[in-house]
Amino acid sequence: MNKALIAALALTLATAGCGTIRGSKLNPFNWFGKSQPEAQTTLAPKGGYPTQIGKPWQQPVAQVLSLSVDKASSGAIVTAMGLPPTQGYWQTDLVALNDGKPDANGTMTYRFMLTPPAADSADARRVSTQQSREVSAAAFISNYKLQGVRKIVVEGAGNARSVRR
Repeated sequence: MNKALIAALALTLATAGCGTIRGSKLNPFNWFGKSQPEAQTTLAPKGGYPTQIGKPWQQPVAQVLSLSVDKASSGAIVTAMGLPPTQGYWQTDLVALNDGKPDANGTMTYRFMLTPPAADSADARRVSTQQSREVSAAAFISNYKLQGVRKIVVEGAGNARSVRR
C-alpha cells in the first residue's frame, strides 16, 4: 500500500511541475511571443528609400494582418498574412531589409511585397470579402542568422507587426 501511495504522490508532483515549463523559455513554442501591432510613423527609412526592394513590379501589401514565427529544426519560419486592396494580387515575398541582418537593437525587418493584378483584368477592380483577398508569405531564417535577433518586424504600406523573443 505504501509503494502505491508513494508512486501516486510522485506522479502528482511530476505532472504539477509541467505547468511551469509550459510558460518558460525552455519550451520551444514560447521562443517568440504573439505578434503585436508596431508603431509606424512613415515607411521612409532613415537616409531615404533604397533603389529597389523586391522585384521591380512588386509593391508593399496594404495591411499586415498577422505574423507568426515557428521553430524549425535548423532555424525558424516567419509567416505573415496580408490584405491587399483588391483581389488578384499574387507572387508574395517577405524581402529582408538590411541584407537580412539584424540592426544594432537586434531587430530583423522584412517588407511584405506582392505583385498586383494586370490592369486590364477584372480582378484589378473586384474587392469582395476580406477572406477572399488575404494572401500569405513566408521566409526561413537559419539558426546562424537568428543569433542576436530579439525582434522580427514585417512592414506593409499601412502598418507593421512584430514579434519578440
